[in-house]
Amino acid sequence: MKANGTVFKYGDNVDTDVIIPARYLNSSDPAELAQHCMEDIDKEFVNKVNKGDIIVANKNFGCGSSREHAPIAIKAAGVSCVIAETFARIFYRNSINIGLPIIECPEAAQNIEAGDEVEVDFDSGIITNKTKETSFQGQAFPEFMQKIIKAEGLINYINSQQ
Repeated sequence: MKANGTVFKYGDNVDTDVIIPARYLNSSDPAELAQHCMEDIDKEFVNKVNKGDIIVANKNFGCGSSREHAPIAIKAAGVSCVIAETFARIFYRNSINIGLPIIECPEAAQNIEAGDEVEVDFDSGIITNKTKETSFQGQAFPEFMQKIIKAEGLINYINSQQ
């Protein structure tokens, strides 16, 4: 599996309240959540993001509450992958559970810039910055996690096994 897209870049400690502001949590509809994704940190995100684009951030992406709304909003907005130096653990697990690919790679997070074109190979963990012609070795997904992501989430994966 691969992801290809243009990068949106953010810094440290992007919390779930910034990813999807609490004022929109009265909905669990992915399409509605996507309309407000990142609006408190990047007002133009929803107008600029295209299917397949990639978010790159620094340390502790997804910190804050344990709500699944945050990775759901990101995925529904069309983001194909999130790359960060580190993720909050509950965000990491929620992302896999809903089928949003995320990958930790400090070197990539530090060297990739907004607007760069990036490709991520989930089998190998290799992140290629096509703009700068550089590559980074990220943490590859184990096979079972790739199956969950390919199934679009844990519940779909479990249902497909029955």
